[in-house]
Amino acid sequence: MLKLGFNSAILADFGFEHVVKFASHNGFSCVEMMCWPADNADSRRYAGVTHIDVNNLTDKKVSEIKYALNEAQVSISALGYYPNPLDPDPVKSEFYLEHIKQVIRGAAKLDIPVVTTFIGRDPSKSIKDNLATFADVWPAIVKVAEENNVKLAIENCPMFFTDDEWPGGKNLAISPAVWDRMFEIIPSRIFGLNYDPSHMIWQMMDEIKPIYGYKDRLHHIHLKDVKLYKDKLDRVGIMVNPLEYHSPKLPGLGDVNWRGFFGALTDVRYRGPVVIEVEDKAYESNIQDVQTAILTSRNYLKQFLG
Repeated sequence: MLKLGFNSAILADFGFEHVVKFASHNGFSCVEMMCWPADNADSRRYAGVTHIDVNNLTDKKVSEIKYALNEAQVSISALGYYPNPLDPDPVKSEFYLEHIKQVIRGAAKLDIPVVTTFIGRDPSKSIKDNLATFADVWPAIVKVAEENNVKLAIENCPMFFTDDEWPGGKNLAISPAVWDRMFEIIPSRIFGLNYDPSHMIWQMMDEIKPIYGYKDRLHHIHLKDVKLYKDKLDRVGIMVNPLEYHSPKLPGLGDVNWRGFFGALTDVRYRGPVVIEVEDKAYESNIQDVQTAILTSRNYLKQFLG
């Protein structure tokens, strides 16, 4: 019922065909393929990865990609690109927005049903002010998605991890309260969530309830865990850089209630991809560690997938 995959960003040092073969050889049904601009790599962790260059999708390249996927019996769950489309620098913002459109068109060419991304945010402005900017900017993006019959799945990561993202983070879609406003402004059913339960944990929110409340907006699922260090939180409080009191972990090594999570997904009859996102620093020393992280996650999650 659920198609298990992984986010390709963790295999940044390898090309498309290697990623597909790794997925096939290790029992994965799908991969979320990263599609950053080849000439505009982002220096932050897990960003700037290009496994499919949507700016150079010739008919020949499309055929090659489809052939490789068919041979491996692996699908692409989504094309992913995670910049800050509401960056206060208008030149950067325009660049990011235009590339999202290009990723959508690329997904349509490849018959991929979903594009995963961020809403973006100006960290220095309030949620209200950012929603106003969102209302101006995002309808045009959703229109391109509708024209190409490609769903948009917005990840709920606040993008507040480093000091340059203070105080508001670089992604607006942080909570059910904000999602409600987003969906009021843009009611299109093609516009939904790439839901990651880990981000709810460190924001002190329930990670299961949104599955029931937004079942019709679940276009893609990220599987990542998080460890909340209560002793650190007791010392520094919630008004600091959040990495001072939590850490991303492999599924099963943190505080997400995975049994409840998958129970909820089956309750609401979710039938889409569930994609491992590895961001655990304990598994980054070398490529063997990285591969172990993906396979350890797979082994833990298999108990919920049949």
